[in-house]
Amino acid sequence: MFPLLRSASPPRGPRSRVVSLRRAVAAAAALVTLAAVPAAADDREKSGEGITGHCAAMSRLKVPGAERQRNVCLGELTTAGTVASGHTDKADWAGLTPAALAVPSGVPGIQIDGYFPDTSSTNTNHGWNHDAQFVIRLPDRWNGGLVVAGSPGVREQYANDRAIGDWVLARGYAFAATDKGNTGAGFHRDGHAPGDAIAEWNTRVTQLTRAARAVIVQRYLRPPARTLATGMSNGGYLVRWQLENHPELYDGGVDWEGTLWREEGPNLLTFLPPALAAYPIYAKGGEGSEQAHQQMTAAGFPAGSEFLWPFHHQYYWDLTQRIYREELDPDYDGPQEAGTPFCTPGTPSCDSDYEYGGRPQGVRDAVSKIALTGRIGKPLITVHGTLDVLLPISRDSDVYARMVSDAGRGRLFRYYRVEGGTHVDSLFDVFPNELRPLLPCHRAAFTALENWIGRGVQPPPGHTVPRPAAATPEDLLTKCPLTS
Repeated sequence: MFPLLRSASPPRGPRSRVVSLRRAVAAAAALVTLAAVPAAADDREKSGEGITGHCAAMSRLKVPGAERQRNVCLGELTTAGTVASGHTDKADWAGLTPAALAVPSGVPGIQIDGYFPDTSSTNTNHGWNHDAQFVIRLPDRWNGGLVVAGSPGVREQYANDRAIGDWVLARGYAFAATDKGNTGAGFHRDGHAPGDAIAEWNTRVTQLTRAARAVIVQRYLRPPARTLATGMSNGGYLVRWQLENHPELYDGGVDWEGTLWREEGPNLLTFLPPALAAYPIYAKGGEGSEQAHQQMTAAGFPAGSEFLWPFHHQYYWDLTQRIYREELDPDYDGPQEAGTPFCTPGTPSCDSDYEYGGRPQGVRDAVSKIALTGRIGKPLITVHGTLDVLLPISRDSDVYARMVSDAGRGRLFRYYRVEGGTHVDSLFDVFPNELRPLLPCHRAAFTALENWIGRGVQPPPGHTVPRPAAATPEDLLTKCPLTS
């Protein structure tokens, strides 16, 4: 689900729905089926339009179910060109990748921006003030594949452009991404009942996948040979959910530190409140600090990650707890919206005192709408950092790996625990001697998935990927061998 916001810099102007911290951070429309598209492709072949040439067939591309779309022919689909041309939004992906990450180029093609029918309006990209926005990029030199991603946190549709989109486009994939149907720190205002806003995220990814597959047939005259789902944080959760609930749409997925939702827990509403209560006592030092440290580690925050706690306390834990608790348990603070920032335990309706296990059954019912089961239906690779202190690994992917095994789907799953990885790769720039970026590990996992589903090459067994003691920052930014 995270990083929460779109940038690590202070909020600017009306786009930001958060004023207390900087940016460190609805049913689907009816879709035409793929079966209806090849006829149009046949017509184009008869007319001589074909599939070759820069931006071929652009004027005829129609996104099924879209209420609005804008097709453009670009000389560069990666951020090497879209930043200057205005076809991405840097604020969407700011703070998600290391500063030294190389930017590929040389990918001309078609970009389609648009939105599906929706009733909420938190996404202001293009001045549309309309949610359920998407972007689809179709390279001239296509490798036959499609990659679909949902945004991390509550960011918008361009959030994956630097971390994922650039790289897969440079490899020849078509790329489609969605804002998930609601954005910003007030995302919980969407929907009619608790849990509805998050449940819409899943619907929107399914909707976009079907639509993007249809557009690919229109553009290239054949369906994708492989459709892969991937994403980080909330985007990783979406990969898990899609492979559990709509495996027919995908050939596999890569989950980058996906969020775990379970009705019985753990989930973030079980481990964030103890951190909010204990961290200030630990940070103050003196009497009670040792016990507070024990409470932190007992909640799942690993010993050795203490250097990351101040940043996460200031920018992530408090807001995350309040807005997701508001989405799933709005009655906790009555008419107040999303609690009191940084409240002291004992304050009425303080989120530091929140106890998920003691809340009414209705709260667990809301979580059950979005809960995961582990019953994946296609190959899935998960990568997660051992020093993640937003979604602690022992309370998240360790648990999900057991769920997959218990569901009898272990043969479809590989899990790589990355030593020194944390939730936000930009922190590698601040702590290069303590951390390692997960981005190269995601790329290694993606390549392993390609070989798994394309050539039948089994990935290495799941294990903890060590942080090489002698590795330079440059090595860590470009290499992450998954061999044990």
